[in-house]
Amino acid sequence: MRTVLITCKITLLGFALLAVQRPAVAQDVLERYVAEGLEGNLVLKQRHVSLEKATFALKSAKSLFLPAINLQAGYQTADGGRNIPLPIGDLLNPVYSTLNQLTQSGRFPQIENETINFLPRNYYDAHIRTTLPLINTDIGHNKRIQTQQVQLSALEVDTYKRELVKEIKTAYFNFLGALRAVEIYRSSLGLAEEGLRTNEKLVANGKGLPAYVLRSNSEVAAARAKLTAAELNTQNARLYFNSLLNRSEDATIDTAYQQESALLQIAGMLHGPQGTPAEREELKSLAVAIGIRETALHMDRQYAVPKLNAFLDLGSQSEGFQFNGQTRYYLAGLQLEFPIFNGNRNKYKIQQSRLDLLDARLQLEQAQRQLELSGSVAYHNLQSAWQNYQSAKSQLEAASAYQRLITRGYQAGSNSYIETVDARSQYTSAQVALMIGTYEVLSAAAALEREQASYPLTP
Repeated sequence: MRTVLITCKITLLGFALLAVQRPAVAQDVLERYVAEGLEGNLVLKQRHVSLEKATFALKSAKSLFLPAINLQAGYQTADGGRNIPLPIGDLLNPVYSTLNQLTQSGRFPQIENETINFLPRNYYDAHIRTTLPLINTDIGHNKRIQTQQVQLSALEVDTYKRELVKEIKTAYFNFLGALRAVEIYRSSLGLAEEGLRTNEKLVANGKGLPAYVLRSNSEVAAARAKLTAAELNTQNARLYFNSLLNRSEDATIDTAYQQESALLQIAGMLHGPQGTPAEREELKSLAVAIGIRETALHMDRQYAVPKLNAFLDLGSQSEGFQFNGQTRYYLAGLQLEFPIFNGNRNKYKIQQSRLDLLDARLQLEQAQRQLELSGSVAYHNLQSAWQNYQSAKSQLEAASAYQRLITRGYQAGSNSYIETVDARSQYTSAQVALMIGTYEVLSAAAALEREQASYPLTP
Protein backbone atom coordinates (compact mmCIF):
# COMPACT_ATOMS: atom_id res chain seq x y z
CA MET A 1 0.00 0.00 0.00
CA ARG A 2 2.85 2.39 0.88
CA THR A 3 4.54 1.61 -2.42
CA VAL A 4 1.36 2.48 -4.29
CA LEU A 5 1.11 5.83 -2.48
CA ILE A 6 4.73 6.65 -3.27
CA THR A 7 4.15 5.79 -6.92
CA CYS A 8 1.06 8.01 -7.05
CA LYS A 9 2.96 10.91 -5.50
CA ILE A 10 5.78 10.57 -8.00
CA THR A 11 3.26 10.47 -10.84
CA LEU A 12 1.46 13.59 -9.59
CA LEU A 13 4.80 15.36 -9.16
CA GLY A 14 5.70 14.49 -12.73
CA PHE A 15 2.41 15.88 -14.01
CA ALA A 16 2.95 19.04 -11.97
CA LEU A 17 6.43 19.55 -13.40
CA LEU A 18 5.07 18.91 -16.88
CA ALA A 19 2.34 21.50 -16.33
CA VAL A 20 4.96 24.05 -15.25
CA GLN A 21 7.50 23.42 -18.00
CA ARG A 22 5.37 22.67 -21.05
CA PRO A 23 3.34 25.92 -21.08
CA ALA A 24 6.54 27.89 -21.55
CA VAL A 25 7.38 25.73 -24.57
CA ALA A 26 3.85 25.99 -25.92
CA GLN A 27 3.85 29.75 -25.63
CA ASP A 28 7.19 30.29 -27.39
CA VAL A 29 5.71 30.34 -30.89
CA LEU A 30 2.74 32.51 -30.01
CA GLU A 31 4.79 34.88 -27.84
CA ARG A 32 7.19 35.36 -30.72
CA TYR A 33 4.33 36.34 -32.99
CA VAL A 34 2.91 38.68 -30.35
CA ALA A 35 6.28 40.40 -30.03
CA GLU A 36 6.52 40.68 -33.81
CA GLY A 37 3.04 42.20 -33.99
CA LEU A 38 3.80 44.72 -31.25
CA GLU A 39 6.84 45.81 -33.20
CA GLY A 40 5.50 45.88 -36.75
CA ASN A 41 1.76 46.64 -36.54
CA LEU A 42 0.99 49.76 -38.59
CA VAL A 43 -1.79 51.08 -36.36
CA LEU A 44 0.47 50.75 -33.32
CA LYS A 45 3.17 52.70 -35.15
CA GLN A 46 0.61 55.46 -35.72
CA ARG A 47 -0.15 55.50 -32.00
CA HIS A 48 3.57 55.89 -31.29
CA VAL A 49 3.68 58.84 -33.68
CA SER A 50 0.84 60.46 -31.72
CA LEU A 51 2.81 59.87 -28.52
CA GLU A 52 5.88 61.55 -30.00
CA LYS A 53 3.76 64.51 -31.11
CA ALA A 54 2.43 64.89 -27.57
CA THR A 55 6.00 64.76 -26.24
CA PHE A 56 7.10 67.57 -28.53
CA ALA A 57 4.01 69.57 -27.58
CA LEU A 58 5.12 69.27 -23.94
CA LYS A 59 8.61 70.48 -24.84
CA SER A 60 7.04 73.42 -26.66
CA ALA A 61 4.95 74.26 -23.58
CA LYS A 62 8.07 74.21 -21.39
CA SER A 63 9.89 76.51 -23.79
CA LEU A 64 7.31 79.27 -23.13
CA PHE A 65 9.07 79.96 -19.81
CA LEU A 66 12.23 80.95 -21.70
CA PRO A 67 12.82 84.38 -23.27
CA ALA A 68 11.99 84.85 -26.93
CA ILE A 69 14.52 86.72 -29.10
CA ASN A 70 13.52 87.90 -32.56
CA LEU A 71 14.99 90.14 -35.21
CA GLN A 72 12.47 92.69 -36.49
CA ALA A 73 13.22 95.02 -39.37
CA GLY A 74 11.14 97.42 -41.43
CA TYR A 75 11.68 99.82 -44.30
CA GLN A 76 9.38 102.67 -45.36
CA THR A 77 9.47 105.35 -47.99
CA ALA A 78 6.81 107.80 -49.15
CA ASP A 79 6.19 111.11 -50.89
CA GLY A 80 3.35 113.60 -50.75
CA GLY A 81 0.69 113.74 -48.12
CA ARG A 82 0.38 116.34 -45.36
CA ASN A 83 3.23 118.72 -44.60
CA ILE A 84 4.19 120.94 -41.67
CA PRO A 85 5.50 124.37 -42.81
CA LEU A 86 8.29 125.77 -40.63
CA PRO A 87 8.91 129.54 -41.33
CA ILE A 88 12.48 129.42 -40.09
CA GLY A 89 13.70 131.87 -42.76
CA ASP A 90 11.00 134.40 -41.99
CA LEU A 91 11.91 134.24 -38.31
CA LEU A 92 15.70 134.25 -38.48
CA ASN A 93 16.59 136.16 -41.66
CA PRO A 94 15.77 139.66 -40.17
CA VAL A 95 17.90 138.81 -37.17
CA TYR A 96 20.74 137.59 -39.36
CA SER A 97 20.56 140.78 -41.50
CA THR A 98 20.80 142.98 -38.40
CA LEU A 99 23.78 140.99 -37.15
CA ASN A 100 25.55 141.28 -40.49
CA GLN A 101 25.03 145.07 -40.41
CA LEU A 102 26.32 145.36 -36.88
CA THR A 103 29.33 143.18 -37.54
CA GLN A 104 29.95 144.60 -41.01
CA SER A 105 30.28 141.00 -42.22
CA GLY A 106 28.35 138.29 -44.00
CA ARG A 107 28.78 135.55 -41.45
CA PHE A 108 25.04 135.09 -41.05
CA PRO A 109 23.61 133.85 -44.40
CA GLN A 110 20.00 133.93 -45.31
CA ILE A 111 18.10 130.61 -44.90
CA GLU A 112 15.02 129.20 -46.58
CA ASN A 113 11.74 128.28 -44.96
CA GLU A 114 11.40 124.47 -44.35
CA THR A 115 8.56 122.04 -44.93
CA ILE A 116 8.45 118.72 -42.98
CA ASN A 117 6.48 115.85 -44.46
CA PHE A 118 4.46 113.53 -42.19
CA LEU A 119 5.48 110.41 -44.15
CA PRO A 120 9.07 109.12 -43.83
CA ARG A 121 11.33 108.77 -46.84
CA ASN A 122 13.94 105.97 -47.04
CA TYR A 123 13.35 105.17 -43.38
CA TYR A 124 14.43 101.89 -41.73
CA ASP A 125 14.06 100.46 -38.24
CA ALA A 126 15.91 97.24 -37.38
CA HIS A 127 16.07 95.89 -33.86
CA ILE A 128 16.40 92.69 -31.84
CA ARG A 129 13.47 92.30 -29.46
CA THR A 130 13.75 90.12 -26.36
CA THR A 131 10.53 89.31 -24.49
CA LEU A 132 10.18 87.42 -21.23
CA PRO A 133 6.95 86.52 -19.39
CA LEU A 134 7.18 87.55 -15.75
CA ILE A 135 3.63 86.71 -14.62
CA ASN A 136 1.48 84.40 -16.75
CA THR A 137 -0.44 81.61 -15.03
CA ASP A 138 -1.68 80.21 -18.36
CA ILE A 139 1.84 79.04 -19.24
CA GLY A 140 2.11 76.91 -16.10
CA HIS A 141 -1.33 75.42 -16.58
CA ASN A 142 -0.62 74.70 -20.22
CA LYS A 143 2.57 72.86 -19.23
CA ARG A 144 0.64 70.67 -16.78
CA ILE A 145 -2.02 69.94 -19.41
CA GLN A 146 0.58 68.94 -21.98
CA THR A 147 2.27 66.69 -19.40
CA GLN A 148 -1.04 64.95 -18.82
CA GLN A 149 -1.58 64.70 -22.58
CA VAL A 150 1.69 62.77 -22.86
CA GLN A 151 0.47 60.39 -20.15
CA LEU A 152 -2.82 60.01 -21.98
CA SER A 153 -1.10 59.21 -25.28
CA ALA A 154 1.14 56.63 -23.59
CA LEU A 155 -1.91 54.96 -22.03
CA GLU A 156 -3.64 54.90 -25.42
CA VAL A 157 -0.61 53.08 -26.84
CA ASP A 158 -0.76 50.48 -24.04
CA THR A 159 -4.52 50.10 -24.52
CA TYR A 160 -4.08 49.31 -28.19
CA LYS A 161 -1.19 46.96 -27.36
CA ARG A 162 -3.46 44.87 -25.16
CA GLU A 163 -6.17 44.81 -27.81
CA LEU A 164 -3.59 43.86 -30.44
CA VAL A 165 -2.30 40.99 -28.29
CA LYS A 166 -5.81 39.60 -28.05
CA GLU A 167 -6.40 39.99 -31.79
CA ILE A 168 -3.12 38.27 -32.66
CA LYS A 169 -3.84 35.35 -30.38
CA THR A 170 -7.41 34.99 -31.62
CA ALA A 171 -6.29 35.20 -35.26
CA TYR A 172 -3.61 32.58 -34.61
CA PHE A 173 -6.12 30.23 -33.00
CA ASN A 174 -8.53 30.78 -35.90
CA PHE A 175 -5.77 29.83 -38.33
CA LEU A 176 -4.91 26.68 -36.37
CA GLY A 177 -8.59 25.80 -36.22
CA ALA A 178 -8.95 26.27 -39.97
CA LEU A 179 -5.94 24.01 -40.58
CA ARG A 180 -7.40 21.39 -38.27
CA ALA A 181 -10.73 21.61 -40.11
CA VAL A 182 -8.93 20.95 -43.40
CA GLU A 183 -7.34 17.84 -41.89
CA ILE A 184 -10.68 16.61 -40.59
CA TYR A 185 -12.54 17.13 -43.86
CA ARG A 186 -9.67 15.65 -45.85
CA SER A 187 -9.82 12.54 -43.67
CA SER A 188 -13.60 12.47 -44.06
CA LEU A 189 -13.20 12.70 -47.83
CA GLY A 190 -10.78 9.77 -47.77
CA LEU A 191 -13.27 7.66 -45.84
CA ALA A 192 -16.06 8.62 -48.23
CA GLU A 193 -13.94 7.73 -51.26
CA GLU A 194 -13.03 4.42 -49.65
CA GLY A 195 -16.72 3.70 -49.10
CA LEU A 196 -17.43 4.54 -52.75
CA ARG A 197 -14.77 2.10 -53.94
CA THR A 198 -16.09 -0.59 -51.62
CA ASN A 199 -19.66 -0.19 -52.86
CA GLU A 200 -18.54 -0.15 -56.51
CA LYS A 201 -16.70 -3.45 -55.98
CA LEU A 202 -19.74 -4.97 -54.26
CA VAL A 203 -22.00 -3.92 -57.11
CA ALA A 204 -19.51 -5.28 -59.65
CA ASN A 205 -19.51 -8.64 -57.81
CA GLY A 206 -23.29 -8.66 -57.62
CA LYS A 207 -23.39 -8.30 -53.83
CA GLY A 208 -24.16 -4.60 -53.47
CA LEU A 209 -26.93 -2.18 -54.33
CA PRO A 210 -26.59 0.61 -56.94
CA ALA A 211 -28.38 2.94 -54.53
CA TYR A 212 -25.40 2.68 -52.18
CA VAL A 213 -23.11 3.79 -54.98
CA LEU A 214 -25.26 6.84 -55.59
CA ARG A 215 -25.28 7.62 -51.89
CA SER A 216 -21.48 7.26 -51.80
CA ASN A 217 -21.09 9.70 -54.68
CA SER A 218 -23.27 12.20 -52.84
CA GLU A 219 -21.20 11.76 -49.69
CA VAL A 220 -17.95 12.28 -51.61
CA ALA A 221 -19.29 15.46 -53.23
CA ALA A 222 -20.41 16.85 -49.86
CA ALA A 223 -17.01 16.07 -48.29
CA ARG A 224 -15.20 17.79 -51.15
CA ALA A 225 -17.37 20.90 -50.79
CA LYS A 226 -16.64 21.09 -47.06
CA LEU A 227 -12.93 20.58 -47.73
CA THR A 228 -12.91 23.41 -50.28
CA ALA A 229 -14.67 25.75 -47.87
CA ALA A 230 -12.20 24.85 -45.11
CA GLU A 231 -9.24 25.55 -47.39
CA LEU A 232 -10.67 28.98 -48.26
CA ASN A 233 -11.16 29.72 -44.57
CA THR A 234 -7.53 28.78 -43.99
CA GLN A 235 -6.37 31.24 -46.64
CA ASN A 236 -8.49 34.03 -45.17
CA ALA A 237 -7.22 33.29 -41.67
CA ARG A 238 -3.63 33.38 -42.95
CA LEU A 239 -4.18 36.72 -44.67
CA TYR A 240 -5.70 38.35 -41.59
CA PHE A 241 -3.03 37.02 -39.24
CA ASN A 242 -0.20 38.22 -41.48
CA SER A 243 -1.85 41.62 -41.87
CA LEU A 244 -1.87 42.07 -38.09
CA LEU A 245 1.86 41.42 -38.05
CA ASN A 246 2.47 43.64 -41.11
CA ARG A 247 3.91 40.71 -43.04
CA SER A 248 3.46 39.58 -46.62
CA GLU A 249 0.22 37.78 -47.39
CA ASP A 250 1.87 34.44 -48.25
CA ALA A 251 4.24 34.41 -45.25
CA THR A 252 4.42 31.00 -43.59
CA ILE A 253 2.97 30.59 -40.12
CA ASP A 254 4.60 28.31 -37.58
CA THR A 255 2.01 25.87 -36.22
CA ALA A 256 4.23 24.30 -33.56
CA TYR A 257 1.84 25.27 -30.80
CA GLN A 258 1.11 22.72 -28.11
CA GLN A 259 -2.48 23.38 -27.23
CA GLU A 260 -2.48 20.75 -24.48
CA SER A 261 0.01 22.82 -22.49
CA ALA A 262 -2.05 25.94 -23.02
CA LEU A 263 -5.18 24.13 -21.86
CA LEU A 264 -3.40 23.21 -18.63
CA GLN A 265 -2.80 26.89 -17.99
CA ILE A 266 -6.40 27.75 -18.81
CA ALA A 267 -7.61 25.23 -16.25
CA GLY A 268 -5.78 27.32 -13.67
CA MET A 269 -7.37 30.53 -14.96
CA LEU A 270 -10.80 29.10 -14.14
CA HIS A 271 -9.91 29.24 -10.47
CA GLY A 272 -8.34 32.71 -10.61
CA PRO A 273 -9.83 36.15 -9.86
CA GLN A 274 -12.89 37.18 -11.82
CA GLY A 275 -12.87 40.93 -11.33
CA THR A 276 -11.51 43.66 -13.54
CA PRO A 277 -8.29 45.20 -12.18
CA ALA A 278 -8.35 48.86 -11.25
CA GLU A 279 -5.06 49.37 -13.11
CA ARG A 280 -6.56 48.95 -16.57
CA GLU A 281 -5.28 51.50 -19.04
CA GLU A 282 -8.81 52.61 -19.92
CA LEU A 283 -9.47 53.63 -16.30
CA LYS A 284 -6.09 55.32 -16.02
CA SER A 285 -6.81 57.26 -19.21
CA LEU A 286 -10.12 58.50 -17.83
CA ALA A 287 -8.43 59.47 -14.57
CA VAL A 288 -5.84 61.47 -16.52
CA ALA A 289 -8.67 63.07 -18.51
CA ILE A 290 -10.25 64.15 -15.23
CA GLY A 291 -6.92 65.70 -14.23
CA ILE A 292 -6.82 67.63 -17.50
CA ARG A 293 -10.35 68.96 -16.89
CA GLU A 294 -9.39 70.00 -13.35
CA THR A 295 -6.32 71.85 -14.61
CA ALA A 296 -8.38 73.60 -17.28
CA LEU A 297 -10.96 74.64 -14.67
CA HIS A 298 -8.24 76.00 -12.39
CA MET A 299 -6.77 77.95 -15.31
CA ASP A 300 -10.16 79.44 -16.21
CA ARG A 301 -10.72 80.52 -12.61
CA GLN A 302 -7.48 82.51 -12.66
CA TYR A 303 -8.58 84.69 -15.55
CA ALA A 304 -8.31 87.80 -13.33
CA VAL A 305 -4.62 87.24 -12.57
CA PRO A 306 -2.74 89.96 -14.49
CA LYS A 307 -0.17 89.11 -17.13
CA LEU A 308 3.15 90.93 -17.00
CA ASN A 309 5.80 90.76 -19.73
CA ALA A 310 9.18 92.47 -20.04
CA PHE A 311 10.79 93.46 -23.31
CA LEU A 312 14.08 94.92 -24.52
CA ASP A 313 14.81 96.32 -28.01
CA LEU A 314 18.35 96.85 -29.29
CA GLY A 315 18.48 98.37 -32.76
CA SER A 316 19.04 101.23 -35.15
CA GLN A 317 16.73 103.60 -37.07
CA SER A 318 17.25 106.49 -39.43
CA GLU A 319 16.56 107.86 -42.87
CA GLY A 320 18.92 107.23 -45.76
CA PHE A 321 20.24 103.89 -44.41
CA GLN A 322 22.68 105.56 -42.04
CA PHE A 323 24.22 103.62 -39.17
CA ASN A 324 26.21 105.42 -36.49
CA GLY A 325 26.08 106.43 -32.91
CA GLN A 326 23.12 108.71 -33.52
CA THR A 327 20.99 105.97 -35.09
CA ARG A 328 21.58 103.22 -32.53
CA TYR A 329 19.16 102.93 -29.62
CA TYR A 330 17.76 100.68 -26.90
CA LEU A 331 14.22 100.50 -25.61
CA ALA A 332 13.13 98.59 -22.51
CA GLY A 333 9.76 98.33 -20.85
CA LEU A 334 7.03 96.32 -19.16
CA GLN A 335 3.64 95.30 -20.53
CA LEU A 336 0.77 94.71 -18.11
CA GLU A 337 -2.56 93.20 -19.12
CA PHE A 338 -5.48 93.10 -16.69
CA PRO A 339 -9.03 92.13 -17.74
CA ILE A 340 -11.76 94.56 -16.78
CA PHE A 341 -14.86 93.53 -18.71
CA ASN A 342 -15.50 91.09 -21.56
CA GLY A 343 -19.22 90.38 -21.41
CA ASN A 344 -18.97 87.65 -18.69
CA ARG A 345 -17.33 85.29 -21.17
CA ASN A 346 -14.83 84.13 -18.55
CA LYS A 347 -17.62 83.18 -16.15
CA TYR A 348 -19.40 81.23 -18.86
CA LYS A 349 -16.18 79.42 -19.69
CA ILE A 350 -15.76 78.43 -16.05
CA GLN A 351 -19.24 76.90 -16.06
CA GLN A 352 -18.40 74.96 -19.22
CA SER A 353 -15.20 73.65 -17.64
CA ARG A 354 -17.16 72.52 -14.57
CA LEU A 355 -19.56 70.58 -16.77
CA ASP A 356 -16.64 69.04 -18.68
CA LEU A 357 -15.16 67.88 -15.38
CA LEU A 358 -18.49 66.41 -14.26
CA ASP A 359 -18.86 64.62 -17.58
CA ALA A 360 -15.36 63.13 -17.27
CA ARG A 361 -16.11 61.82 -13.78
CA LEU A 362 -19.35 60.25 -14.97
CA GLN A 363 -17.49 58.61 -17.85
CA LEU A 364 -15.03 57.08 -15.39
CA GLU A 365 -17.83 55.70 -13.24
CA GLN A 366 -19.61 54.28 -16.28
CA ALA A 367 -16.39 52.76 -17.62
CA GLN A 368 -15.73 51.05 -14.28
CA ARG A 369 -19.13 49.40 -14.37
CA GLN A 370 -18.82 48.40 -18.02
CA LEU A 371 -15.38 46.90 -17.50
CA GLU A 372 -16.59 44.97 -14.47
CA LEU A 373 -19.46 43.63 -16.56
CA SER A 374 -17.26 42.73 -19.52
CA GLY A 375 -14.78 41.02 -17.19
CA SER A 376 -17.52 38.87 -15.66
CA VAL A 377 -18.92 38.05 -19.11
CA ALA A 378 -15.46 37.04 -20.35
CA TYR A 379 -14.96 34.78 -17.32
CA HIS A 380 -18.35 33.13 -17.81
CA ASN A 381 -17.65 32.71 -21.52
CA LEU A 382 -14.46 30.88 -20.65
CA GLN A 383 -16.33 28.64 -18.22
CA SER A 384 -18.94 27.85 -20.87
CA ALA A 385 -16.29 27.20 -23.53
CA TRP A 386 -14.44 24.89 -21.14
CA GLN A 387 -17.58 22.89 -20.41
CA ASN A 388 -18.34 22.63 -24.12
CA TYR A 389 -14.80 21.47 -24.72
CA GLN A 390 -15.08 18.73 -22.10
CA SER A 391 -18.42 17.67 -23.54
CA ALA A 392 -16.97 17.59 -27.07
CA LYS A 393 -14.16 15.31 -25.88
CA SER A 394 -16.68 12.84 -24.49
CA GLN A 395 -18.78 13.00 -27.66
CA LEU A 396 -15.73 12.34 -29.83
CA GLU A 397 -14.80 9.28 -27.80
CA ALA A 398 -18.35 7.94 -28.13
CA ALA A 399 -18.54 8.74 -31.85
CA SER A 400 -15.18 7.08 -32.48
CA ALA A 401 -16.22 3.90 -30.68
CA TYR A 402 -19.60 3.91 -32.47
CA GLN A 403 -17.95 4.26 -35.87
CA ARG A 404 -15.60 1.35 -35.21
CA LEU A 405 -18.49 -0.88 -34.18
CA ILE A 406 -20.67 0.05 -37.16
CA THR A 407 -17.78 -0.36 -39.60
CA ARG A 408 -17.05 -3.84 -38.29
CA GLY A 409 -20.74 -4.69 -38.38
CA TYR A 410 -21.02 -3.49 -42.00
CA GLN A 411 -18.03 -5.55 -43.00
CA ALA A 412 -19.62 -8.55 -41.29
CA GLY A 413 -22.95 -7.84 -42.96
CA SER A 414 -24.90 -7.08 -39.81
CA ASN A 415 -25.18 -3.32 -40.38
CA SER A 416 -26.39 -1.39 -43.42
CA TYR A 417 -24.37 1.09 -45.42
CA ILE A 418 -26.66 3.90 -44.28
CA GLU A 419 -25.60 3.18 -40.72
CA THR A 420 -21.93 3.45 -41.70
CA VAL A 421 -22.59 6.79 -43.39
CA ASP A 422 -24.38 8.02 -40.29
CA ALA A 423 -21.52 6.80 -38.08
CA ARG A 424 -18.90 8.57 -40.22
CA SER A 425 -20.97 11.74 -40.21
CA GLN A 426 -21.26 11.65 -36.43
CA TYR A 427 -17.53 11.03 -36.10
CA THR A 428 -16.67 13.95 -38.41
CA SER A 429 -19.11 16.23 -36.61
CA ALA A 430 -17.62 15.24 -33.26
CA GLN A 431 -14.11 15.99 -34.52
CA VAL A 432 -15.22 19.39 -35.79
CA ALA A 433 -17.04 20.11 -32.52
CA LEU A 434 -13.92 19.25 -30.50
CA MET A 435 -11.77 21.39 -32.76
CA ILE A 436 -14.16 24.32 -32.44
CA GLY A 437 -14.45 23.81 -28.70
CA THR A 438 -10.67 23.70 -28.26
CA TYR A 439 -10.01 26.95 -30.05
CA GLU A 440 -13.04 28.60 -28.50
CA VAL A 441 -11.46 27.88 -25.13
CA LEU A 442 -8.14 29.36 -26.26
CA SER A 443 -9.84 32.43 -27.73
CA ALA A 444 -12.00 32.89 -24.61
CA ALA A 445 -8.86 32.71 -22.49
CA ALA A 446 -7.26 35.42 -24.65
CA ALA A 447 -10.37 37.57 -24.21
CA LEU A 448 -10.30 37.07 -20.42
CA GLU A 449 -6.60 37.92 -20.39
CA ARG A 450 -7.48 41.14 -22.18
CA GLU A 451 -10.25 42.01 -19.73
CA GLN A 452 -8.03 41.33 -16.72
CA ALA A 453 -5.08 43.19 -18.31
CA SER A 454 -2.84 40.38 -17.17
CA TYR A 455 -0.55 40.20 -20.20
CA PRO A 456 2.82 41.77 -19.31
CA LEU A 457 3.51 44.71 -21.61
CA THR A 458 7.13 45.56 -22.17
CA PRO A 459 7.93 49.29 -21.89
